[in-house]
Amino acid sequence: MGSKIFVNLPVESLDRAVGFFTKLGYSFNPQFTDANATCMVISEDIYVMLLVKPFFKGFIQKEISDAKKSTEVIIALTADSRAAVDTLMEKALAAGARETKEKMDQGFMYQRSFEDLDGHQWESFFMDPAAFQK
Repeated sequence: MGSKIFVNLPVESLDRAVGFFTKLGYSFNPQFTDANATCMVISEDIYVMLLVKPFFKGFIQKEISDAKKSTEVIIALTADSRAAVDTLMEKALAAGARETKEKMDQGFMYQRSFEDLDGHQWESFFMDPAAFQK
């Protein structure tokens, strides 16, 4: 059986975070949604749990990192094409995200990065499968 990944992210406002990611085209599983958390569906095997900070704190013993001041993780997701990378970035910027660096184009790989409303860093990238064929 393959693994599924559940990334847990602290957010200031669940409504604001859901509104942001809805504009990017993501959906949410209502079975795992209440006033404290929601389950954002990235794919069949990838989910992001958006947890309000007081609820998130109940799962850890350390302090919650301030994602607007430091970066602990980059959430990198593949895209089906360069155009899909650009489309996601356009949606993110229109929803209030901040682009965090210049687009990177290495020929075989194309990527763009943004910071969501809570400061978490996301990357969207396309790797050309033809570049890896023998």
